[in-house]
Amino acid sequence: MEAYVKTNIQDQVATIEFFHPAHNSLPGDILSQLASSITQAGENDEVLVIVIKSGGDRTFCAGASFTELISIADENEGEKFFMGFANVINAMRKCPKFIIGRVQGKTVGGGVGLAAAMDYCMATKYAAIKLSELNIGIGPFVVGPAVERKLGLSGMSQIAIDANSFYSPEWAKQKGLFTQVFDSTEELDEAVMAFAKNLCNYNPEAVKEMKQMFWRGTEDWDQLLNERAKISGRLVLSDFTKQKLEKYK
Repeated sequence: MEAYVKTNIQDQVATIEFFHPAHNSLPGDILSQLASSITQAGENDEVLVIVIKSGGDRTFCAGASFTELISIADENEGEKFFMGFANVINAMRKCPKFIIGRVQGKTVGGGVGLAAAMDYCMATKYAAIKLSELNIGIGPFVVGPAVERKLGLSGMSQIAIDANSFYSPEWAKQKGLFTQVFDSTEELDEAVMAFAKNLCNYNPEAVKEMKQMFWRGTEDWDQLLNERAKISGRLVLSDFTKQKLEKYK
């Protein structure tokens, strides 16, 4: 199957689904479409709640596309690629509607950042998380603020430093990343849609004000995440990272 981002609107709930055959990794074009889809759903008066999900059964998101990481030739290209993650996070941050995350499986790197930027995130018992960036010589710089906001500095630093380990969905729930963990994808889907429909009963103006309250203190993220993208864009060109990425060719 080919990669895609698609939006389905039903009963005032916009479900935005992304897919990539490489374990739902995120190349630049998918990131751009995700950011645009979130912004458009936020501006659509027919939409009251947004659900973000990925295709497939076992992997929610494998993070950055290694194919694109390997092809980055200079710092400008590197910054542009990592700004793709920044743009998605900022689109979620600025969206005036609640965003529910539906995480059915393992989540790595930038995927953890996406989950952390959800307003309310639900998962299955298969949804282990890992911040693997240090393994290839970069770090979770762009997604770090979103992850730290949800897990706290202690939780974020723990999984960022222990870049080889998956942490269980129960650990993620205890830290506040996931609100509920279900035994199956079917149970997850049922709970997500029931919760989304319930949120449609809320006053949209109240939701908008609540979003602004929840995200208070992040007003500088346009600049902050841009600065972080520059760091990642520089490090991805380092000899250390180039040698690591060679193994993935």
